[in-house]
Amino acid sequence: MRSSNPVFSRRGFSRDNGYAGFNTAPQAGGAAVGTQGNPYAQGSPYAQNPYAQNPYAQQQYGAPPQAPATTGRMTMDDVVMRSAMTLGTVAVGAVLAWALLPVSSTSYGLAIGSALIAFVLAMVQSFKRTASPALILGYAAFEGVFLGVISEMYNAQWNGAPFQAVLGTMAVSGATLLVYKAGWVRVTARYARIGLAIAVAFVLVMAVNLLLVAFGVAPDGGLRSMGPLGAIVGIIAILLGAFFLTLDFKQIEDGIAYGAPREEAWLAAFGLTMTLVWIYVEMLRLVAIFSSND
Repeated sequence: MRSSNPVFSRRGFSRDNGYAGFNTAPQAGGAAVGTQGNPYAQGSPYAQNPYAQNPYAQQQYGAPPQAPATTGRMTMDDVVMRSAMTLGTVAVGAVLAWALLPVSSTSYGLAIGSALIAFVLAMVQSFKRTASPALILGYAAFEGVFLGVISEMYNAQWNGAPFQAVLGTMAVSGATLLVYKAGWVRVTARYARIGLAIAVAFVLVMAVNLLLVAFGVAPDGGLRSMGPLGAIVGIIAILLGAFFLTLDFKQIEDGIAYGAPREEAWLAAFGLTMTLVWIYVEMLRLVAIFSSND
């Protein structure tokens, strides 16, 4: 069953409209074998068995899978372009919010409202079986407003924190991509299950911590304090963000290899944007914690 959580809604762990399993290589042989494990051939609403001519029949063992030579299929250029549009929308929203909204209780309320709207749009998109560019760009715009306001607030108290958080996000993303491309991390079904179990446990613990803080049981933020404990939790959250990045990279790689429809590039951009926002917010908190303890 596909997850309704936009953070966990990846093609890699959905059974109905996603990849049947990680590292499921394209199969050689007849049409029945060629469609096994391929989300875009068996029961696909986008194509009538694109592997009927089996593009992998002449593929040598161990060679990387090649996308079928058909039109309308997702390419890396599609993913890069959609990701640039989505992340660019986030950046524009953040810059406008920073420039036009002074730090105040009103702007803080607007940031919370924007975050809630972005969450609702992300949830709606996660329930849809097809990508909706309007929903994705709408999510990006409201997420940008939220990030712009909180970044300005952090910068007012810890000068330069947003810039350091951006650099940290870029460093984590680049290091994760390097590790993934080098093959040091293999995104298998077992890897995804273990990582998701840890991520779900983390989210549940953070939800309980939020309730305890709200009712005054856990003072000073509890596990999300500005002390060493908060720093440890922040590092764990960033590592989880890196884990989600590896799933995003695998989704993109498999989508291109299996000849996913071009519209899937929007979903890849959507997943990358959510993950990068996650990492940036946690990096912003971590920079603030280390700046406070200097």
